[in-house]
Amino acid sequence: MERCDSVVIGAGVIGLAVARALAMSGREPIIIERQSMFGMETSSRNSEVIHAGIYYPQGSNKARLCVAGRKKLYEYCRERHVGHRQCGKLIVAPGEDDIPRLEGIAARAQANGVNDLVLLSGEETKRMEPTLHCAAALHSPSTGIIDVHELMLSLLGDAEMAGAVIAYNTEISNVTRGDGEIILSFSNEAPDLAARLVVNCAGHDAPRLARRAGLEAPTAFLAKGSYFTLSGKCPFRQLIYPTPEPGGLGVHLTLDMGGQARFGPDVEWVDAPNYNVDAAKAEKFYKSVQRWWPDIPEGSLVPGYAGLRPKIAGPGEPDADFQIIPGTRQAPMINLFGIESPGITSALAIAEEVEEMAGELADA
Repeated sequence: MERCDSVVIGAGVIGLAVARALAMSGREPIIIERQSMFGMETSSRNSEVIHAGIYYPQGSNKARLCVAGRKKLYEYCRERHVGHRQCGKLIVAPGEDDIPRLEGIAARAQANGVNDLVLLSGEETKRMEPTLHCAAALHSPSTGIIDVHELMLSLLGDAEMAGAVIAYNTEISNVTRGDGEIILSFSNEAPDLAARLVVNCAGHDAPRLARRAGLEAPTAFLAKGSYFTLSGKCPFRQLIYPTPEPGGLGVHLTLDMGGQARFGPDVEWVDAPNYNVDAAKAEKFYKSVQRWWPDIPEGSLVPGYAGLRPKIAGPGEPDADFQIIPGTRQAPMINLFGIESPGITSALAIAEEVEEMAGELADA
């Protein structure tokens, strides 16, 4: 058995941000990733949006870490020249009956410290986006888009420069507790590894690994979201969101850094990972989008890609908050559960919090 200072499980955005923070604090983390490259699961299959922090309950981890993380992320992207654009977004009320929901969203955003939302009338919105049809809209100038692959590449580079190393194609088969350390076993021929600190950033698999270590963990659920891309030129300059729906933010329009428009995600509860996009869903997407873009060209939606949200609340249940569970001297394993949207926006703030927990463990 080999021993090391610290291990980060998972090389998605969260794991890379955590490894960077630990390495820059003087630790020497080993990043364990079961795929052949970083970010091949949740982090590469999402909307690539920098969220403002609008929707989440006041005082929740999602609210505070999103607002703090957004500021850190924009600053980081500017310093490291990571592709991003603060394009803004409109949350639309297609009909008059939807306007009170916008007012409720604005009040929640204000409580979270998001103070730049502007409620626009239908005419004001149309001047901003002429092809958009709605009774009113909330304008969020702090929302943006980001090249998530560039972000992950930059985070990994920072981590490695500070002393972190990464092991790909390495899947953890078991987790046990030793005397003040966590022992990891692997499905390949690698020897067991004992670490004085383990940070579990394994996304969908995080609850299972925590339970292997004899720790309490929530039930994991998989919520699949499919995306369709728009063939042809997109008439919108900003992101367009409907009012939220149970399980997600509704089928919305986002843009990538090249200007390609995509619609999604929907919400489909599944029992196992499945990244296929059912072309038959296009009709449902059209009906959803036509509420605020009635002139969307017929036949313009093409199946794109699908992602899986690592949820810890199931169908019909209220959305769960991020869970960041500190370790103890007897079980030095920090567990991150349910880090879905706005995880990318919150990544640097989450990493800072985890690094502080690691320091408290070391001092205990």
